[in-house]
Amino acid sequence: MTDDWLRPRPGREGFRRDAIGAALLFVGTTVSALLYTRTGLYLDLDADPTLHPAPLWLSAIMIAALTVPLAWRRRYPQVVAVVVSVAFFLTPAFHVPEMLFASITLFIAIYSVGAWSRHRRAATITRILIIIGMFVWIGVQLVLTVDDPDTLPGFSRSGVFSAFASWAVINVLTNLLYFGGAYYFGYTAFRSARERAELEDRTAELAAERERSAEQAVALDRVRIARELHDVVAHHVSVMGVQAGAARRVIQTDPAQASESLATIESSARSAVDELHRLLTTLRESDSDDASQSSSTRGLDQLGDLVEECTAAGVPAALQVVGEPRPVTSLVGFTLYRVTQEALTNVRKHAGPRATADVRLRYLDSGVELEVTDTGQGTGLRSAGPGHGHVGMRERVAAVGGQLEVGPRARGGYLVRARIVQVES
Repeated sequence: MTDDWLRPRPGREGFRRDAIGAALLFVGTTVSALLYTRTGLYLDLDADPTLHPAPLWLSAIMIAALTVPLAWRRRYPQVVAVVVSVAFFLTPAFHVPEMLFASITLFIAIYSVGAWSRHRRAATITRILIIIGMFVWIGVQLVLTVDDPDTLPGFSRSGVFSAFASWAVINVLTNLLYFGGAYYFGYTAFRSARERAELEDRTAELAAERERSAEQAVALDRVRIARELHDVVAHHVSVMGVQAGAARRVIQTDPAQASESLATIESSARSAVDELHRLLTTLRESDSDDASQSSSTRGLDQLGDLVEECTAAGVPAALQVVGEPRPVTSLVGFTLYRVTQEALTNVRKHAGPRATADVRLRYLDSGVELEVTDTGQGTGLRSAGPGHGHVGMRERVAAVGGQLEVGPRARGGYLVRARIVQVES
C-alpha cells in the first residue's frame, strides 16, 4: 500500500459517536468553568481586584467553540484543529475560567489531524504551525511574567536555578510532552490504520485467490471425471453396441455366434462396471498424489487385451512391439493404455465394417511411441465436432510431457500417434 492511501471517512455511526463525545466535553467544560468561578482559583482577585471572569454568554460561546467542532474532527480534522486552537488562545484572553477541559479538546484536535487527515503534507504543516504558535505564546507569557513582580510573588527570580526558572522549565517540559504526545499518537494511529487496511486487502486477495484456486480445482476435477468416464464408458459401450448388432443379425441363423456375441457383451459390461468401480475408488482418494499413482492398474501389458477385444468386436486388430521393451512409469503406461483404448474405440465407431487396425508400440532411445492406425474411411466423422475423445487424449499425453498427433493418413485410414520422452521408471 502506497503513501497515497486515503483513510476512509467515518460513517453515520462514527459521526454520531463523535457528536456524543463533543456533547460530553461541552457539558464537562461548562461544569468545570462554573466550579472554577465558584472557587475563585482561576483569577487572583487579591492580586488584581479589577479582574473579572468573562460573562456567561461569552463563556458559553468560547466553550462551544472549544468543544462543538470536535463532532466533525474526523471529517474535517484540519479545520477543526484551527478553530479549536484559536478558541484555546482566546479563552484566557477573555478570562473564561476554564483551562482543564480546554487542554483536552486541543489535544484531541491535534491528534485528529494526524490520525484522520487525508492530506498528509498539509496535516504535518498544520500541526507544526499550531505547535509553534503555542510555544511562541508560552514564551511571551513567560517573558511578561518574569518582569511582573505581582505574578507569582513568592517565586524568586534571582539566579539561573531560581524558583521561577524551575517553574518555567517545568512549564516548557509539560507542554513539550503535551504537544509531542498529540503529534505522535495521531501519527501512530494513522500508520496503524494504514497497516490494518493493507492487511485486510492482502487477506481479501488471499481469500479471492483461494476461491479461484478452488474453482479451478473443481473445474479440473470435472474435466478429469468426464475424461475418465468417457474412456471407460465409450470403449465398452461401443463393444456392446457392435456385438448386440451382430447378435441380432445372426440370432436366427447362427445361435452359436449370437451366444458368443452375447458373452462378449456380458464381459464388456462386467469390465465397464469394474473400471467404473475403480474410477470411483480413485476419486474418493484423499491424497491427490496417491490417487494419480493408483488411478489404474492397467498399462502397456494390457494392450494385447484391447487388441483382442477389438478383434472380438468385429474389427481385426494386431499388436506389434518394436525395440527392446523396458519399464515405464505407471502413469505413462496408463496414459498409453487409455490412448490405445480410445483410438480402437474410434476405429470401431467410424472406420467401417471392412476396416482393420494396427497397434505399434516402439521403444525409442529417448522414450516410447505408440501408433494406432486403421484402414477405414470414416475420417470425416472422427474429425467433426468437439467430442471428448481427442481432447482427452491430448490432455493425458500432455500431462506426462508427451505429444499427440491425430488425423487422416494420405493413403487412407486414420492415425493416432503419441510420443513420450524419458519414461523409464
